[in-house]
Amino acid sequence: MRSISSRGRTSHATHHSASRRRTATVALAGVAALIAAAVQSGAASAAPAKPQAGKVDPAHVAVKLTPSQRAELIRHADAAKAATARQIGLGAKEKLVVKDVVKDADGTLHTRYERTYAGLPVLGGDLVVRTAGSGRTTEVRRATGATLKVAGLTPAVSKAAAGKQAVARAKALGAARPAAESVRKVIWAASGKPVLAYEAVVGGLQDDGTPNQLHVVSDAATGKKLFEYQGVKSGVGNTQYSGQVTLTTTQSGSTYTLNDGARGNHKTYNLNHGSSGTGTLFSQSSDTWGNGTNSNAATAGADAHYGAAVTWDFYKNTFGRSGIKNNGVGAYSRVHYGNSYVNAFWDDSCFCMTYGDGSGNAKPLTAIDVAGHEMSHGVTSNTANLNYSGESGGLNEATSDIFGTGVEFYANNSSDVGDYLIGEKIDINGNGSPLRYMDKPSKDGASKDNWYSGIGGVDVHYSSGPANHFFYLLSEGSGTKVINGVSYNSPTADGLPVTGIGRDKALQIWYRALTTKWTSTTNYAGARTGTLAAAGELYGTTSAEYKAVQDAWAGVGVGSRSGGGGGGGTSYENTSPVSIPDNGPAVTSDITVSGRTGNAPSNLQVSVDITHTWRGDLVIDLVGPSGTAYRLKSFSGSDSADNVSETYTVNASSEPANGTWKLRVQDQASYDTGKINSWKLTFP
Repeated sequence: MRSISSRGRTSHATHHSASRRRTATVALAGVAALIAAAVQSGAASAAPAKPQAGKVDPAHVAVKLTPSQRAELIRHADAAKAATARQIGLGAKEKLVVKDVVKDADGTLHTRYERTYAGLPVLGGDLVVRTAGSGRTTEVRRATGATLKVAGLTPAVSKAAAGKQAVARAKALGAARPAAESVRKVIWAASGKPVLAYEAVVGGLQDDGTPNQLHVVSDAATGKKLFEYQGVKSGVGNTQYSGQVTLTTTQSGSTYTLNDGARGNHKTYNLNHGSSGTGTLFSQSSDTWGNGTNSNAATAGADAHYGAAVTWDFYKNTFGRSGIKNNGVGAYSRVHYGNSYVNAFWDDSCFCMTYGDGSGNAKPLTAIDVAGHEMSHGVTSNTANLNYSGESGGLNEATSDIFGTGVEFYANNSSDVGDYLIGEKIDINGNGSPLRYMDKPSKDGASKDNWYSGIGGVDVHYSSGPANHFFYLLSEGSGTKVINGVSYNSPTADGLPVTGIGRDKALQIWYRALTTKWTSTTNYAGARTGTLAAAGELYGTTSAEYKAVQDAWAGVGVGSRSGGGGGGGTSYENTSPVSIPDNGPAVTSDITVSGRTGNAPSNLQVSVDITHTWRGDLVIDLVGPSGTAYRLKSFSGSDSADNVSETYTVNASSEPANGTWKLRVQDQASYDTGKINSWKLTFP
């Protein structure tokens, strides 16, 4: 259930197991530990482009494609998908399925693919291929770096057993159904070693009346549950009227309908307290809708129709996105769902937005930021498709909060001015307080201000806190201020100030990361890497915007400052991911330092962010401009922990400061892989 609030819900962060070599024990890894694996061949280097600081590099701005242009790019990618699969090193049983294409002004293409293995869908197999205008592939970002290979395609567990397990799980969550709607064989690759699995989907209604669409993934060899998520996104709200607004409707003869022909024919329907079907399209002889109160059913219809229009316009005019799927096709809205239903939700399966009428059917839940939040779940599903569990689930929720906030500011509606409060008009808590606060998320009593290692086990509405906090800091900066009459006071995890770059730039960075950098398994570390890559492309890696992204993430406990933390030094960072082959040759990532005098310091700081299971396999060296190697980490056969996130101090005083520095990493044992996410040199 992807909701705007977790009230009345139980957290179901999923943990799963992966067999490991060397011991017979089972290592448990939460979904929170997942990270988008960005894989490319050869050495990575810092971005060469240096656009004018503070201004968007026009070469890296996504062009506005017409539906026919987008369709043509997708057709071209589809025709070349077999060759692409071979080029990026997929196995003989693997095939690509084109999902979307983003084109930059310089001709760069970001093509998003799903993957199949022996004809089976691969969950966690999604990837993004970046292709230069010349046609050369320059980067591949994968949801998993694991090699796709399973022992066999014949399950030991029956399809019926997998369905029964899913039904039992759905029942525990309050949705009684005698059988699963569907059970299909898949390859589960979002974590650990890829395995043959079942994905079962159970429908029905949860105990609060919200439609249930529980997806349960289980190992086809053992029956063990690997993952679960709710396919229906939901939000909770109270009524919010937007005053007198202009609606786009359709006239046929003497009848008007809530059919927005200017926005992909988005239609608004009246369910009249039903809970299934489409309902009845709002139609009447007058083009004046509602009377501003709930005594007229069309009032909620007008609010919903307006919210859909504002959301469409926000995405189109802010990012050049034509509709939720970016294909020019409108969704539809349903109002007056159920009886006293205190919720609202987006559902991918019907491609529709649904609103309840609130407690006592007195207050339809049609606030502008609720509409923007929920429909943004649809945008996420059609781009990075962030898994709705663990850290990626928190990022999914935060993305909807961030874009819902963007929609509210964009609307510029005097009855509901823009703010960094989520659901402030719906009063779900009954005390006049909003659902969430972006400047200091913990003010709601449950959300987390900053990242910590266990945040993946927190309900996604609360683990979204660090990302919401990051967005506020990046937009407005830390400290106290008043915006549109609302007072904010945003602290930072390290106690150091952050200078904001403005909401417009922050939105562009988040959207570009979502649409061209992230995959279904991206976690907070991956989100930082992706937003830095996006900021570097848009504004340059030496820009104030790039440094602000570093500082804002450090302000919520993710990564270090642009100046190397509290020491006030100068940092140089490479955020281009590099895959680390299993028991293979060493790989390197380069940073070029220029403009300094003399030699490097005796306390050079080397910050390393590496994702890798069984980190003892790794040997890590810093290679100076002279070619001298400085050992940072040695091989250890007994170190079975995951990942390397460390800052090392190196006496590099015999090295010239200027030149190319390399981080060299080699995996010296079999069965585990990973990647260099980023690394940084800090000159104190």
